[in-house]
Amino acid sequence: MSKYVRIRSRAAALAAATVLLATAGCAGAEAGAGGEAGGGTLVIGATGKLPNLDTVIGGAGFEGKRLLSFQIYEGLTRYELLKDTDRPPQVTGALAESWQVAPDGLTWTFTLRKGVTFQDGTPFDADAVLFNLHRYLDKSSPEYTDALGAAAMEYAGDIASYRKTDDAHIELVTTAPNGHFPEDLAHVLIASPTAVRKSGSTDFAQHPVGTGPFGFVSQTEGQQVELAANRTYWRGAPKLDRLIIKALPDAAARTAALRSGGVNWIEYPNPDDLDSLKATGAQILTNSYDHLWYWILDTTKGPWADVRVRQAANYSIDRQAVADKLLHGTADPAYQAAPRATAAYDPAGDRYSHDPARARQLLAEAGYPNGFSTSVTVPTGGSGNLLPVPITEALQRDLAAVGIKVEIRTTDWTTLIGAEAKGQVALGSDAIAQSTTLFQSEALLPLFIGSNSPFWTGHYTNPKVDGLLASAAANPEQAARQADYRSALRQVTEDAPWLFVVNDRNPRALAPTVRGLVQPQSWFLDLTTVRVAK
Repeated sequence: MSKYVRIRSRAAALAAATVLLATAGCAGAEAGAGGEAGGGTLVIGATGKLPNLDTVIGGAGFEGKRLLSFQIYEGLTRYELLKDTDRPPQVTGALAESWQVAPDGLTWTFTLRKGVTFQDGTPFDADAVLFNLHRYLDKSSPEYTDALGAAAMEYAGDIASYRKTDDAHIELVTTAPNGHFPEDLAHVLIASPTAVRKSGSTDFAQHPVGTGPFGFVSQTEGQQVELAANRTYWRGAPKLDRLIIKALPDAAARTAALRSGGVNWIEYPNPDDLDSLKATGAQILTNSYDHLWYWILDTTKGPWADVRVRQAANYSIDRQAVADKLLHGTADPAYQAAPRATAAYDPAGDRYSHDPARARQLLAEAGYPNGFSTSVTVPTGGSGNLLPVPITEALQRDLAAVGIKVEIRTTDWTTLIGAEAKGQVALGSDAIAQSTTLFQSEALLPLFIGSNSPFWTGHYTNPKVDGLLASAAANPEQAARQADYRSALRQVTEDAPWLFVVNDRNPRALAPTVRGLVQPQSWFLDLTTVRVAK
């Protein structure tokens, strides 16, 4: 069975998979470089409700993963986020120092890092890895829950068997060759077995313990989490003393909190506020990363079933105006399916310029010389969604200019992705607007562009794309995988199942006292270098 088919069949992983739908100028900029060292407390205003803190369950559009899960826990591998910030991050060792795959392409042996302890002081070892894998994959384990099992299937679902060969080595066998298995394991987070047994699986989210750079202190569920520096962290203690994450879904509230000193860092500031924030000394950091803001079109319904209509819609919109005038340079226009900050991006593949005349021609050829009416469901906010309603209103005007009349239907982000996870469209529209990180994890690509995905993708299907995805997934050579992905996304661009709009540049605003942030080409962050000046 191909890697593609296995992922596509994982309907149980759907709710967690759709939470991935995601959000940033100077590449690799460092905030406050040259300032004095010093711990301090960093308070971050996040864009949405904070997630469950139990290992693989946490997500919240990946914002929860980057600000909380990846701070508390680690996997056998991790993203290297402090180096080479002018390109997508590579995967390196975390709780495993190294690994190798056997000639069969299935058997992976991981050499575990010695001397690592959990935040409760207990040792990390091979038995801890086995305990966590039992918790995720073995329904007979006392610590297994359906929620954990469903979430773990995204990244651990390929594991056919696992064992320790000795105290320093773990052997994992996959069901089929999986070239991106080391990347997958960055998301299979390892918790303290002692802590899980003490609290029980159902209550572990209230007392989470991992090996990451920050340990849990307290939380107001969904609203605020306080962490403290892990002074025994194996990569060296973070510079911060404390890390506090607050849920501030309203952009105006985030700006007000930064100005008042209630927080000293905000995720996704409103682009209209950038100039005034800079005038008060705030630092604005951006970098390209793997992101696409787009509409998913129902390719089996009405006019959208015709590729010429979908291409016409893409030619009708002025992406540069959205990026420059509405988002004030915090995003780049997206003229193709592959985001700019991925190896799959084809510099020669930018196809859909703003060409209303071409759009009208294609509509006429498709039998819609006078246009048609359609509808789109849009979230009012949510992780990585930029300014979803204003962007959609701008697209509505552009589409109307060529005869496509769009009814905008708004809902909240949770409702939109909840319906999508069931293969439905909230409010019954012909399209949905959302954001996605297509390549943040290769394992999830078939869920976005593969045939018969278990969640709603506009029913897009192309056997050529399926074949390229299967070929890529089985290949351990990254360059070969990237070539296949580039070909697959080139075909998706041609088929135009989406309305490609912009690639986010991941903006965040920091108080002038915040120093040392390295902004990678990634949704994720390494906060070990950050400090707050006294």
